[in-house]
Amino acid sequence: MITSIVESLHAVPAAEWEHLARPAGLYLSHQWLAGEEEDPTATCAYALVRDRRGSLLAAAPLYLVRDEPNDYYQPGAVLPAHLRPRVIAGARRGYHNTPLTDPGLKAGQRDACLVLLRDAARHFSQRHHTTHWWPYLTAPAATRLAPLYPEQPFCLEDDALIPLPGAGFDDYLASLPPQRRVGIRRERRAFAAAGLDVRQQVLADCCHDAGVLLAGHQQDHGHDRDGIDAMTAVLERQASAMGSEARVVAAYARQRMIGVCLYYHYGSTTWIRAVAVDRQHPTPYLYFNLMYYLPIEDAYGHGATGLHAGMTTIEAKRRRGAAVSSLYAVVDR
Repeated sequence: MITSIVESLHAVPAAEWEHLARPAGLYLSHQWLAGEEEDPTATCAYALVRDRRGSLLAAAPLYLVRDEPNDYYQPGAVLPAHLRPRVIAGARRGYHNTPLTDPGLKAGQRDACLVLLRDAARHFSQRHHTTHWWPYLTAPAATRLAPLYPEQPFCLEDDALIPLPGAGFDDYLASLPPQRRVGIRRERRAFAAAGLDVRQQVLADCCHDAGVLLAGHQQDHGHDRDGIDAMTAVLERQASAMGSEARVVAAYARQRMIGVCLYYHYGSTTWIRAVAVDRQHPTPYLYFNLMYYLPIEDAYGHGATGLHAGMTTIEAKRRRGAAVSSLYAVVDR
């Protein structure tokens, strides 16, 4: 096996990368990562493992972080005090991470690839006088990487995925307990009675309006750096990178956006990216319809079998059918 590090994902054919990334999820896809290269807060590189014929067997993005605006990705906020890595291995956004390996590899080949990815991440980190970590790993990924590192994995958060059985929203409802079905029907009726204009759009058509709401949401949660201009710039970068894959469902009162959900269809999953509502315009069950029910309807239309609802408010997600698993960090010393 041959290991190399390249400075841009454009050096790797998209089809090659996607063969590894498709089972792993949106935040390790070629399209998403290529867009993240434009983020000025980190320098990126990519560790690649190929066989002697040149076939790509394993890969991992590497980010030397200069300025981390997201508290959840700051080592000082989530790791013990003696661990301060500045290099992130794997996905830097989305709270869903795993090293990429060819799904056709046998266990021994896969484990050998993981050793090479670890060594590449160590070499990259040492060049920059620091260490590396893998944040927000899925449980299977943490189990595979744990034997290669001196520290045991750290449990960071819980993660929620809502299964979408059958072919439509009624099938999703039927999978829930009777009492929850009654509650969800009530929440959908009350929201519909408010008479808002609900629009399905691509993100590129509403970056500024969505940026206003999402910046307000971030500031309500203490993230003062995420002003309207900064948030709009992030959304514009995502819209440029993801094109029609960046989907928005938004609620309008007259011509004013008062609620928005940004999500992506990728693989067999619909990935919720961000949700925000205007607190000055209260509407019955606006958040729940934007966060769950409207994206679920669109997910079925795209053949998805799951809605990735992510971290936080886990009990609310359980009540809507979510399966919950833990996310971990593996850290080098």
